[in-house]
Amino acid sequence: MSDTPVDASKRTWLIASGCAGAVAAPFVATPFVSSFLPSEKAKAAGAAVEVDISALKPGEKVTVEWRGKPVWIMKRTPEQLASLAKTEPQLADPNSERKAYPTPEYARNQHRSIKPEIWVGVGICSHLGCSPSDKLQPGPQPSVPDDWQGGFLCPCHGSTFDVAGRVFKNKPAPDNLEVPAHMYLSDTRLLIGEDKNSKA
Repeated sequence: MSDTPVDASKRTWLIASGCAGAVAAPFVATPFVSSFLPSEKAKAAGAAVEVDISALKPGEKVTVEWRGKPVWIMKRTPEQLASLAKTEPQLADPNSERKAYPTPEYARNQHRSIKPEIWVGVGICSHLGCSPSDKLQPGPQPSVPDDWQGGFLCPCHGSTFDVAGRVFKNKPAPDNLEVPAHMYLSDTRLLIGEDKNSKA
């Protein structure tokens, strides 16, 4: 079959289309390949989180996210701090000696915190990863003992914790609530995920 002007025209268009496709392919592939790279959100998931606690009032608790976990920051009242001594005989690990979730050295005290009134803890039960609910009001109420001093109740299997996140005896949870690495940048600013001694 001999070449005709129409065939030559088709050939030119085919070559031009092929060249255009070859040039465009990297631009089309770039977003596709980029979709496999970690997102900015994923990169930030392990970063420390700075929190302003200046508006936190006694008895209040706020939740922030760090590494995909809910972190509670609670400003305890004098009454809540006093309750910590009362609960100790009923606790499985009052001195935070268990190692499943090692407690930072600066939180190995009765209040499990740097400043007695401010407690920072991960709101995930050490049993099966449920999130305990607030049972901060002391006194008799459903699912807690009559001499309840206030704390947290995991609704999944009934583990209970005091207002320092310490687990009560004979409960499914094998450990106290985790205290993450944290430090104060000022009297009203907390950094969660880092402390002076380590990068958590």
